[in-house]
Amino acid sequence: MLASFQSLNSCIQNQSYGILDFRAKKYSKIRSYCVRCKSSLDPTLNEEKEGKRKLKILIAGGGIGGLVLALAAKHRGFEVEVFEKDLSLVRGEGQHRGPIQLVSSALAVLEAIDENVAKQIMEAGCVTGNRTNGFADGVSGEWFTKFDLSSPAVSRGLPITRVICRMELQDILVNAVGSDIVRNNSKVVDFIEEPSKVTVILEDGQQYHGDVLVGADGIWSKVRSKLFGRQEAKYSNYTCYSGMTKFVPPYIDSVGYRIFLGLNQCFVALDVGNGNMQWFAFHKQPPMSTDPPEGKKKKLLEEIFGKWCDEVVALIQETPENMILQRDIYDRDMIYSWGIGRVALLGDAAHPLQPNLGQGGCMAIEDCYQLIHELDQVPNTGSDAICSALRRYAKKRIRRVGIVHAATRMASEMLALYQPCIQFKTGPLAHLSTLQITHPAFPMARAFLQYLLPEFMTWMIAGHGLSLKSQRERGKQNKLR
Repeated sequence: MLASFQSLNSCIQNQSYGILDFRAKKYSKIRSYCVRCKSSLDPTLNEEKEGKRKLKILIAGGGIGGLVLALAAKHRGFEVEVFEKDLSLVRGEGQHRGPIQLVSSALAVLEAIDENVAKQIMEAGCVTGNRTNGFADGVSGEWFTKFDLSSPAVSRGLPITRVICRMELQDILVNAVGSDIVRNNSKVVDFIEEPSKVTVILEDGQQYHGDVLVGADGIWSKVRSKLFGRQEAKYSNYTCYSGMTKFVPPYIDSVGYRIFLGLNQCFVALDVGNGNMQWFAFHKQPPMSTDPPEGKKKKLLEEIFGKWCDEVVALIQETPENMILQRDIYDRDMIYSWGIGRVALLGDAAHPLQPNLGQGGCMAIEDCYQLIHELDQVPNTGSDAICSALRRYAKKRIRRVGIVHAATRMASEMLALYQPCIQFKTGPLAHLSTLQITHPAFPMARAFLQYLLPEFMTWMIAGHGLSLKSQRERGKQNKLR
């Protein structure tokens, strides 16, 4: 495990980029902060040539990634259409995944795409990054290690991490993109690529033509299956119970979210605003073909986590049975080609992540920015230019996403090794288990995490690899010229 951490740390430290300029606004008195990256989506830098026809982009999937991509495309002057099988699937807060966490890098991308939309999202969200966050022992409740999400953001002039209701986020994005662009009840089941265009085929037989097709249709992506053949998703060995409750714990003002650790188990508790607490309980077990019987989920969780600390037990007890849901956790191995020809993948369709770091939506949002940046450089609608742009997009995103993907899997593997005390279950030393003797590897693992986590979290929230500058700052600079 130590070797895996060292490998991950080396990957974080050894990345190289061009120039990145984040502009500070209300979040900091610092005027600007520069890290390495490349150019931005500045319309003054990429002026449209006379007679140049903007590409028409077809997007399969109206989730967070598909909608943000459509918004970015619309602002860059592309013709765009989004095909979503059912926008109502995300309805009902807590439905499977609950609220979505948006870290500073994702919020900065949204600001660069559309500052007004980003403002709406941030006003609707609940700020968690300005409180204590980190890992704690599930049984004792004692902090294992903490991480700071606020200082790295504030020092760079970035928005602070927050969570937002998925349906509220979806409503904001759909309204910004426009109902004329988002086609609901339109499931993409196939596509045909030709030398001069790509055609999507919907479940009802309708066909639509465009220059580029982006598969943003999630882990079970039809576009991905068509590109690379049907491949089974990989079961994480964990099922996840999730719940939401109207409950305000006494620590609400000081703790944003806490990840309670146990052997082959963990319990994530976070404030989602408006007097609500959301939690996720991960439990190692074979995949389940059906949910536990109605009325039995809460009782089962009280048995599994009944001896954990008061904070965990209270959240389960305060949650109504009908607000507890269960789903098995799947991801896929990383692939290093995210498209073929005029077709590319984005978000979970390209790189589904386990949810234990809350980075799936954030990585999809970052994908959107990079993809539109590359397509904006395409000089014409020719196949070669489009193919090159889609390859550049994947190449520039794969390393960062690959590190996050590895980190999510590593987090799951850590649970199988989590053992703060030596267990004397049988034999002449069995009576020593009551003494709670610290496992000798535990302090070393804790010290290493305390060293690695701040560096990793800073890297994750700083938005490395993208070039972002707000629309407002560009407008100000243009007036000064």
